[in-house]
Amino acid sequence: MSLIHHRLPISLHRPRRLFFPPPSAAASKLVPSSSMSTSSQETATEEKQQELSTQVLKYHSQTKHSFTNYARGPHGLDWANQPNPFRRYISAPLLPLLHPSSDDAQISPPYSSIFNSFPPPKPLSRTTISQLFYNSLALSAWKTIGFSTWSLRVNPSSGNLHPTEAYIISPAVDSLSDHSFVAHYAPKEHALEFRARIPSDFFGGCFPAGSFLIGFSSIFWQEAWKYGERAFRYCNHDVGHAIAAVSMAAAGLGWDVRVLDGLGYEEIEKLMGLKNSREFSIPSRPVRGKMPEIEFEHPDCLLLVFPKNGGEFEIDYEKLKTSSSEFSDLEWSGKQNILSKEHLCWDIIYRTAEAVKKKPLKMTKELVPQPFMSSSMISESSYKGFSLNKVVRKRRSAVDMDGVTAMERETFYQILLHCMPSGFGDSGQKQGRQLALPFRALPWDSEVDAVLFVHRVVGLSNGLYFLVRNEDHFHELKRDTRSEFKWVKPDGCPDDLPLYELERGDFREISKRVSCHQDIASDGCFSLGMVARLEPTLKETGAWMYPRLFWESGVLGQILYLEALAVGVSATGIGCFFDDPVHEILGLKGMKYQSIYHFTVGGPVVDNRIMSLPAYPGPTDDASSTDEE
Repeated sequence: MSLIHHRLPISLHRPRRLFFPPPSAAASKLVPSSSMSTSSQETATEEKQQELSTQVLKYHSQTKHSFTNYARGPHGLDWANQPNPFRRYISAPLLPLLHPSSDDAQISPPYSSIFNSFPPPKPLSRTTISQLFYNSLALSAWKTIGFSTWSLRVNPSSGNLHPTEAYIISPAVDSLSDHSFVAHYAPKEHALEFRARIPSDFFGGCFPAGSFLIGFSSIFWQEAWKYGERAFRYCNHDVGHAIAAVSMAAAGLGWDVRVLDGLGYEEIEKLMGLKNSREFSIPSRPVRGKMPEIEFEHPDCLLLVFPKNGGEFEIDYEKLKTSSSEFSDLEWSGKQNILSKEHLCWDIIYRTAEAVKKKPLKMTKELVPQPFMSSSMISESSYKGFSLNKVVRKRRSAVDMDGVTAMERETFYQILLHCMPSGFGDSGQKQGRQLALPFRALPWDSEVDAVLFVHRVVGLSNGLYFLVRNEDHFHELKRDTRSEFKWVKPDGCPDDLPLYELERGDFREISKRVSCHQDIASDGCFSLGMVARLEPTLKETGAWMYPRLFWESGVLGQILYLEALAVGVSATGIGCFFDDPVHEILGLKGMKYQSIYHFTVGGPVVDNRIMSLPAYPGPTDDASSTDEE
């Protein structure tokens, strides 16, 4: 029987939205109020680890959308308390960065070339740091219509809300700082807010010459204002988007990137200067009121940025942890601005953030970098000859797809080849290790695969397909999905691309329905759902891997954004989808594999009513935020 006609009991009615169901007395006693200043994993036992994983799985289940009920969120948008999209440090000295000239744009490498080799590394300077931020985390444009004006950024964000904050920890840089320093990046100003002077021997003792650190943190309130309990998922998508954005911009400068996952939450918190944030006590249920402490920043990760082709070196985590302890005694400048007057606290977000706080890994040293693997190129003609700088700065999220544009089969395969984590060498290595750009920034094996709904790919049958990004998952996926699936390579598929046809047919209506009835999922060339190996990963590694699965999906999403623009179409991430109906399509049961992020790629519909303005200098006021980004 065809899955399309007989196997998916999809309701024709739109789901009913429920808000603020009162928590039961029993439920309120499950997790007592706790302080965000205490690491929940410091003295964790095996029993405690199980408790943390249980909290994460509870969060994931509670924040699923279904045909009959959405995850809890605000009843409408509280426009009076829309968060300021820009975190600033009041009174911190501002260090302006440079705006690239037209000559800088002309020497940017071609986008498609960066997947095969890095250009020679450029020296660390005010110019190159400026270029890195300009091509990764800066504003890319302003948009205006009527009385509304909003900014867009190079890095994508759910709802264009941008909960991700960025910091740089750097040695002295001529014309920027005479001393090693920590600074916060202010994208509206394209400037660094100086936070602290750090010991001069920090970098020489821990990292090779020409290296520096980029740190990311998340303000959960920025997303929760609009999306409620599901916001924790979206914040971590955005961390992944930012990791990929920095990795691609760094590659254009000849620099490599690595997440320093041997560090724990507390070390990252100290190094980024976030230890002095207000303490926040988690309530037992959703609470509304004036709570400026809810705007604290949750430290996510530190990236090491270093010159490529400089040879292997060791990261001594014990030495780095010792050095981080000195940061607690530094003099930190600036006070965080307040983003909203009143707030709505979704308690389960903060309980889950506590559960995923990471202890330092037991590893004492790590050899960096990992071997670089280039990506396969089968259709150079698919690309439009854009430079890397142009692609990353012109990236936009499509608001609608035209339902007409089709994609050539070779272009479709080429996009998927750049989505593979391991690249393609001569050794016949299976996909899994993250060695290709930009996935090589992630220090774990890939745990995210993808189910694809193919709608308009010339030369390829419409239907349901599966991209196995970690080939160790293949037999488990084949066993756990529907027995009638074919699992055969489609026509013309490259031998080394692990893409499999599951079932032919018209999946447009199904893809639309499971993506919260959004036409954009069915009107493109193809859409997809990223499927993470969830419960086994938590058991094998720990609850702290939960956000990292979303980071990986965000990195993959950023590549889909860039690939779409580079071949002449557009893309957008879809955070709203019905979780378990996606699993039912595949026949998946339990929490072993879970859909965590959806995407669509196709021909965009442009709204000509919206006027575009240059990113810099921009309007004086950022009046609003919209879903377009």
